[in-house]
Amino acid sequence: MFALRRWWTRHALTTGMVALAVSSAWVLRANDGALLYEAYHWVTRPLQPGMSREQQFENSYILELQQRIVELENQNQALQDLSAYENTLPGDGVRAAVIGRGADHWWQHIVLNRGSRQGVAPGHVVTAPGGVVGRVVAVSANTSRALLVSDPTSRVGAKVSRSRVMGVVRGQSNNRVVMEFFEKLPDAKAGDVVVTSSYSRLYPRDVPIGRIESLDLTKSPAPEATIQLSSPLPILEWVIIHPFEPLESVDIPTLPTSEDQVAPSEARP
Repeated sequence: MFALRRWWTRHALTTGMVALAVSSAWVLRANDGALLYEAYHWVTRPLQPGMSREQQFENSYILELQQRIVELENQNQALQDLSAYENTLPGDGVRAAVIGRGADHWWQHIVLNRGSRQGVAPGHVVTAPGGVVGRVVAVSANTSRALLVSDPTSRVGAKVSRSRVMGVVRGQSNNRVVMEFFEKLPDAKAGDVVVTSSYSRLYPRDVPIGRIESLDLTKSPAPEATIQLSSPLPILEWVIIHPFEPLESVDIPTLPTSEDQVAPSEARP
């Protein structure tokens, strides 16, 4: 008994420290360190300049509301621009929002929130402020898929607005398309406006496509022009879908195709 009392006298402080350390570690593990964080925050609060936690949360909420307001203002401006554009168009179109667009086919097609219940059908033409966007190729009850003019398989009969020179526009997976002329020496120059031609069977005539950016008259087998699209394909959010019946002839299959056909007089020899 005397030996135990003597041992306790010598090692009481060490034993107490070990027990305190073990119990503290167990408590910290049980609450994932929350008590330690709260104790640190309570001790250092007088030394920390600035706002309380409540003020920080309140400021974060106000900042979120401000950002939401900015986004709503931008959406409202986009809809106003679309309404102004819609008022300049002949006939009745269907306004649609872009609800689907994959990163791996960004320049190929888009999914719209209008379908057969809203009167949309394959072959209808899609435009946006600036000009042609593409054409509807598939429809469900409430959605539709549009092939973009920037898709490499897309073909659009086109003409130079100034000189009436004809050609065919094909996509190349970016916001620029290539126009192949039917003439060997076309009357075209940089800055000329290009629109859909009256011979195009899959698009109505005189819809803006873009402006000629550069020319390559030595290109074989036909001269080519690089055209910058006037429609905002990279940031497209809203479009107008126009009813249109493709002008198919008896010798052309009626199955949907991504290539815009041209009239016989438009084809190269």
